[in-house]
Amino acid sequence: MPKVVVTDHRFGSLALERSILEPLGCEVIDAQCTSEAPLVGALKGIEYVITQFAPLTAPVIETLDRCRLIVRYGVGVDNVDLEAARRKGIPVCNVPDYCMDEVADHALALILTLTRQIAAISNHVREGFWKLPGRLEQMRVLKEMTVGLVGFGRIGREVAHRLKAFKCRILVFDPVVPAADIERAGYAAADFDLVLRTSDLITLHCPSTAQTRGMMNAGSFALMKRGALFVNVARGDLVRTDDLVAALKWAHLDGAALDVADPEPLPKDHPLLQMNNVLVTNHVAAASVTAIKTLRSRAAGAVTCAVRGEPLPNVVNGVTQNSRV
Repeated sequence: MPKVVVTDHRFGSLALERSILEPLGCEVIDAQCTSEAPLVGALKGIEYVITQFAPLTAPVIETLDRCRLIVRYGVGVDNVDLEAARRKGIPVCNVPDYCMDEVADHALALILTLTRQIAAISNHVREGFWKLPGRLEQMRVLKEMTVGLVGFGRIGREVAHRLKAFKCRILVFDPVVPAADIERAGYAAADFDLVLRTSDLITLHCPSTAQTRGMMNAGSFALMKRGALFVNVARGDLVRTDDLVAALKWAHLDGAALDVADPEPLPKDHPLLQMNNVLVTNHVAAASVTAIKTLRSRAAGAVTCAVRGEPLPNVVNGVTQNSRV
């Protein structure tokens, strides 16, 4: 009986996964392990692994003696050492398109909340005031703004499509997407430096990789226009948090909205949580009933393909299913 270990999850139960995999003769094991030593024990002799947040580091992957597939619940795969899995001949799959609309909607909601000062105004009214809580200049209209998108993958394109309705100028930086494709979609392609220097608001939609981690740092923020706004619904480690705090503290940036942070969760006394010009949501941009059901069924579906010997969907580390015996 093939064994499928779900290292960790926040779904309450694995009834959906079991309904898909048990008819194939699989045993689904709910491990709920999030640290290295328990993971090594839980994954010993296991053929298939589904993971959400557990760190599948190189030392953990090196101990996988029978594993034929790793699947990540989600788009990002930064908790899985892809190179270690490649060396072991283990394919790694993700679920890249389960939450495009949810994250794009969330990004737009954060953008509008910043530009129209929604949270600040609501709090002000609740405190008994019936006037603007800040400067009139903080009330912005997207039509008059340049918005810079960093990343033009599935979610970045959805955000750009939504923003187009607000008639803002949209600049796009994505080093792996040809400029002609960006221009064909109706947007202006630009290098990272130009996006930083000319955007009134920058929003991140790129993965966490060796090239992108820490890309928003003291130097990046210094290049941004004074009074610009910053949004991140991608990954927390794209940003050097202390540098973001400094840019906000010294009023180089006028505000920020974050669904992700580094670290997560933010400590209760973290400076970002003390700033009135910062919005923070708790990594929930992808959340909806439809999205989570799709995520879980597609993760189990990838295991189904492996069990049946069918082509694997969304392999992210270049290993085919035939790389292991």
